[in-house]
Amino acid sequence: MKKVSKLLIGLIIINLFSCNKLNNSNLASTSDESINTTVEEDDNMELTLKIENFKVDVSWENNESVNELKNLAVDELIINMSRYGGFEQVGSLKTMITSSDTRITTIPGDIMLYSSNQIVIFYGSNTWEYTKLGHINLSKNELTNLLSNKDVSISLSYKY
Repeated sequence: MKKVSKLLIGLIIINLFSCNKLNNSNLASTSDESINTTVEEDDNMELTLKIENFKVDVSWENNESVNELKNLAVDELIINMSRYGGFEQVGSLKTMITSSDTRITTIPGDIMLYSSNQIVIFYGSNTWEYTKLGHINLSKNELTNLLSNKDVSISLSYKY
């Protein structure tokens, strides 16, 4: 009788652990599906940059500053830029966004946040403290032609 009781208790415990394991794997499966759905939704959302109505291909950083920039760009954000130093264009966001500045040497195509409220697009190089926002995928010559001859305006737009 004691052996039967122990056997029954053992089977009940095994059954409980098996049910719990199945429930946890279902939860994990559901979580994975949610994560994949979120990633797919994010892939469909696009922050675009136009320089003088010329859309440029940008590899955006995944950081809080870019997320806040997306919020500002929902209804299109137009920024008047000014040439500075013979290697960059700078324009004011007219508001502050989160920054995490680090000392960095830029390369042509880098898009940086300066002082939490200015966008800087480089067609040359500089070393300073910035928060990286992204990088324009054009050659140095293309960027120089686009940015070095006159002050430009840029537009940022974020579409869901």
